[in-house]
Amino acid sequence: MAGSLNAPINRVAVQALAHQPLDVGFKGIPARWWGHTSAEIVARAPRFSGEGAFGPVCVLDADAVTHNLAAMASWCRERGVQLAPHGKTHMSPQLATRQLDAGACAISVATIGQAAVYRAFGVRDLVLANELVDDAGLAWLAAELDRDETFGFTCWVDSVRGVELMTAALAGAGRAVDVCVEVGLAGGRSGCRSRGATDEVARAAAASPRLRLVGVAGYEAALGQDLAPAAMSAVADHLAEVRSAVIRLAPLFETDSVVATAGGSTYFDAVTEALTGWPDRMSVRTILRSGCYLTHDHGLYARTSPLTRGGSPGLRPALQVRAQVVSRPESDLAILTMGRRDVAFDQGMPIPLELTDSEVTKLNDQHAFLRLGPRDRSTAPVGAWLRFGISHPCTVFDKWRLIPEVDGDDRVVDLIRTIF
Repeated sequence: MAGSLNAPINRVAVQALAHQPLDVGFKGIPARWWGHTSAEIVARAPRFSGEGAFGPVCVLDADAVTHNLAAMASWCRERGVQLAPHGKTHMSPQLATRQLDAGACAISVATIGQAAVYRAFGVRDLVLANELVDDAGLAWLAAELDRDETFGFTCWVDSVRGVELMTAALAGAGRAVDVCVEVGLAGGRSGCRSRGATDEVARAAAASPRLRLVGVAGYEAALGQDLAPAAMSAVADHLAEVRSAVIRLAPLFETDSVVATAGGSTYFDAVTEALTGWPDRMSVRTILRSGCYLTHDHGLYARTSPLTRGGSPGLRPALQVRAQVVSRPESDLAILTMGRRDVAFDQGMPIPLELTDSEVTKLNDQHAFLRLGPRDRSTAPVGAWLRFGISHPCTVFDKWRLIPEVDGDDRVVDLIRTIF
């Protein structure tokens, strides 16, 4: 059944989003859509650019999303690794459904609040790529595990104190919580910083009556997404520590199929190389957690993704923001209706897609400063609408509650809801 607890996601709950009326709270949509449902709008398949949306607007390229889903699924399948894509990227049950349909084994999240969102839509298997020591979060988790015996959940531990806090908070729970001991990087984020600490935490988790030690986790991009030799060497060293921990801790694991997991959106090729080819006596599930592959981008991941380095077309950028020129105060400057509240800027400025020698140099809350090169000064008059690619999709999705998905003719084929 579509809504069964045995299904990877509750499709009835996801489809219900299409029957909720839209209103003025959804920025970037036409006023004529207010009071109508997504299902009604998609049934008309209007050309989005002709609907009169207030700018700026954010849109998804449907063909690129479909391509990226298939490309990443094929890449993982050919290498014998699994994918639990990071749901924090888009926080969209609709897009998570497509990822699960394409073969994802779970959805990863960064917070227990994100886990609760996906559980509200019946996601069966979740990976919390983080430590969890919050009493309220653990109480919610225990209730979910007891309520639904098919619910699969895994999170990280990286301290004996954390194990103790989890054990105490879960004292009355009916099911143990699956955990991976996290191996960290010096100068990075969370995770054990030495083999001794890793082993100590693993022993504590295995001894806890409320936890079940199932594997080892790492995050190889904790220091950045640099492709220089020194950075790649640090990534390789970290992944070697993750691999070593999986083999070393084999007697402690409380599962027949050990989890080895890492892999953001920059180094998942290195992760796959390091965390496959296990000794014959071991059964290991290698799980990647890449999330940005789905929409890719024109900036950070265009440069660094294993599927597009060197100009390979393995992934296609699917997100763009469209903004209007509202002022030309100087001959080489255009001011646009797009700012920090609309587009990512943490990993690079928006990239003009229709201009040849211009760049965005600054963003205010609601305005972009576009410095125009000589060849572009006649093509960006006041009133013109321009398209921009983005760098780092995670910090674009969280600025939009609803994103139209359009086909090659700019016709609306879906309206994607986000829940941040």
